[in-house]
Amino acid sequence: MAMSMYQISIPQLTKMLGNLSNILKKGEEFAKAKNIDSAVLVGSRLAPDMFPLAKQVQIACDQVKNGMARLAGVEPPKFDDNATTFAQLQERIAKTIAFANSIKPEQLDGSETKEIQFSIKEWNFEFVGDQYLLTWIIPNFYFHVTTAYNILRHNGVEIGKSDYLGG
Repeated sequence: MAMSMYQISIPQLTKMLGNLSNILKKGEEFAKAKNIDSAVLVGSRLAPDMFPLAKQVQIACDQVKNGMARLAGVEPPKFDDNATTFAQLQERIAKTIAFANSIKPEQLDGSETKEIQFSIKEWNFEFVGDQYLLTWIIPNFYFHVTTAYNILRHNGVEIGKSDYLGG
């Protein structure tokens, strides 16, 4: 039996957002224990041309809220994109999880063939629902969650694979 659009998205995306929240909590605790300004970690990046931690979290959340909203045919919540603290990043994750959990299976199931069109800057994208979920939302989401993890790990935060994967 094939898994539904809901089954392959909401439970796993919200689980990973929870894991991301726990990773950020460890990052904040690390900063306090080492007497490091947490803004240094929130603004940290792996390479000069990569986005900082705050933007990685923002984009991971946006993949979930915008992607699920497009598939469900609802308006995504609007969040400010100016987080500079761990608390603001945690709030964004919590609001994203709450929004994702507000979407019912029947809103996503059947969206496999739905036409999805959107633009980012000068690029225009066109997908059908299952292609959008499997080749855009999920890979982008994991890229940004993994990069957030790597930024914190690179800065010495004691996190490991079990933190990334969660319970």
